[in-house]
Amino acid sequence: MDIELTYDVAGSRLRKIGDVEISYDRLGSRPHTLGSWALDYDLLGSRLRVVGAAEITYSRWANLPRTVGQWTCENTKFTARLLRIGPHELRYDNHGSRVCGVGPLEISYDRLGSRPIRVLLHGEGQSLPDDLLLALFLVLYWQEEKWREYQAAH
Repeated sequence: MDIELTYDVAGSRLRKIGDVEISYDRLGSRPHTLGSWALDYDLLGSRLRVVGAAEITYSRWANLPRTVGQWTCENTKFTARLLRIGPHELRYDNHGSRVCGVGPLEISYDRLGSRPIRVLLHGEGQSLPDDLLLALFLVLYWQEEKWREYQAAH
């Protein structure tokens, strides 16, 4: 199954994962819904805390995800890189900067290599299973957040 990632006119905000629409808050900076799932943030609005019924917890000091619903997350100790969300292992490119796979999903990037544009799931199916949709969205969301933090610091 070939899943297209669709962006807004400016190309900066992910608007759809396949047929699943992503809506944004009034300022347009944070995702507000993923399909029928509501997204909720902490009191300061800086960390995503809930996607649908899945609550997300973070480590106290490093701001790394620890759990997503009933799934545990695994991170590297020194580079703070996410290795696994529940049963879904993450794969990175040769440089280790971009996620190129989430479980059975393969992520393709645009020609400049900066924006994910397509996801491939081997096999037939009409839609992405909910667990893979959640894992994919979170990986893309957190990757974008890291990129914004990097740009703000430089």
